[in-house]
Amino acid sequence: MNEKFIKAQELTKKYDQEHLLAFYNELSACEQENLLDQILSIDFDLMNELFLQAKAEMEGGTEIKGEITPIGCVEKSALSANELKAYEEKGRKIMKDGGFAAVTMAGGQGTRLGHNGPKGTYDIGLESHMSLFEIQAMRLKKKKEELGVNIPWYIMTSKENDAATKAHFEANNYFGYDKDSIMFFVQCMLPMIHTNGKVVLCEKGKIKEGADGHGGIFTAMIKSGVAADIKKRGVNWLFVGGIDNVLVRLCDPVFVGYMEESGKMIGGKSLIKRDPYEKAGVFCKKDGKPYVIEYTEISKEMAEMVDENGQYVYGDAHILCNMFNSKVFDVMGDKGLPYHTAFKKTAYIDENGNEITPDKPNAYKFEAFIFDAFNFFDDMAILRITREEEFAPVKNKEGEDSPATAKALYEACGEEIY
Repeated sequence: MNEKFIKAQELTKKYDQEHLLAFYNELSACEQENLLDQILSIDFDLMNELFLQAKAEMEGGTEIKGEITPIGCVEKSALSANELKAYEEKGRKIMKDGGFAAVTMAGGQGTRLGHNGPKGTYDIGLESHMSLFEIQAMRLKKKKEELGVNIPWYIMTSKENDAATKAHFEANNYFGYDKDSIMFFVQCMLPMIHTNGKVVLCEKGKIKEGADGHGGIFTAMIKSGVAADIKKRGVNWLFVGGIDNVLVRLCDPVFVGYMEESGKMIGGKSLIKRDPYEKAGVFCKKDGKPYVIEYTEISKEMAEMVDENGQYVYGDAHILCNMFNSKVFDVMGDKGLPYHTAFKKTAYIDENGNEITPDKPNAYKFEAFIFDAFNFFDDMAILRITREEEFAPVKNKEGEDSPATAKALYEACGEEIY
C-alpha cells in the first residue's frame, strides 16, 4: 500500500480529521497525490492550538490587552538639506558595499481588479504598459546604474501564483535586471478550520488553504533558504514592501541611511491618515514596545485624539514600508509570529460529498501580521513621508486606491525622483 497514504491515514485518525480521506477512492491518481501532499504538510498540533484560540476569541472577544501610548517619529519634510544629504550618502555607501536588499511581497492575485493572474503582472494603464513588477524592477535597475552593483531582490509569491510569476519574469527577460540577483520564495499556507473543528475540504480532493499573512514572511524566508542567502551575501538591511504600491521606494538610500544612523534594528515609513477613520493600522506603543493598532481595534476617542498642534496623536499610518536589520532572524528565532483569527464564509464539502454554500461565516482563517515583529524590540525608527510622493496603492477596481488614482499619482510624481 502507498506509504504516503498510510501516513496520511494515521495522521487524520490521530487528529480526528478522517473526513479528509473520505473520497480518496473517487479521485484520479494525480488528485490523490496532491491531497496526500496537502495532508502531510499540515502541522495538526498547531491547527489544534489555533482552533482553540479561535473559539476563545469568539467567546471572549479580541479586545486589546495592554496600555496603548503614542510613539514618536521623524518627519522627513522637516529634515535639513544637510541631514538628508548625510542620510543619503550613508545609505548609498551601504548599498554599494552590498549591505542592502529589497524584499517584495507579491503573493496575491489580481481578482479584485478583474485581472486573471498575479497582482504583480497587472498593468495600471500607463502609456508604457509596465506591470507592477516592471515598475519595481525599473527602480532597481536605476540604482544599479547609479551605484554599479546589483541589489538582491527577494520576491515572495504564493502557492497559487508562483509559477505564473516566474513565467512573467522569464517572458520579459527579467525586465533587464540581473537574473541571479532575483530569488523567488513561496509564502506558507494554512488550512481553514470549520467551526466544528474539521479542516475544510473545498473539493473532494482539495483542502481549503489560505496564505498565512504578511507576517509569515520571516518563516517563509527561513524555510526557503532566503535567510541563509541574505547571510551569505553579507546583507545588513532589508526593505520589505508590497507589490501594489506603485510609488514604493524599495531602494531608498535616505531610508537606509536613516535606519543605520538611528541605531534601531527595525523601522517603518508612515504617513498621516486622511481622516480619523481611514482603514489603516497606526503606529503606537503597547506596554512600552512598538506596535501597530488596527483600524478595527482603535477606539473612536483614540482615532480622533489630536495634540496641541491639531495633529492626530494616533495618526501615523503603517503603509507596509518596513526596514529590518538582518539580525532580526537571530532575535526572533524560527518560531514565527503569532496568528490572528479571521471568521470567514467559505463553501465546503460535507460528509455526503455535497458542496455546501453557507449564508454566514462558518470557518476560521489564520494570518500573521508583519508588525507583530515590532514587539520583539524595545523601540523602532519611524520616518514620516508624504502620501503624494510615496504611497499609491492599487487595491480596488474603482474609486479610492484604484488603478486610476495610482496612475494619476505616478504620473504626477515622475520617475526622476527615484
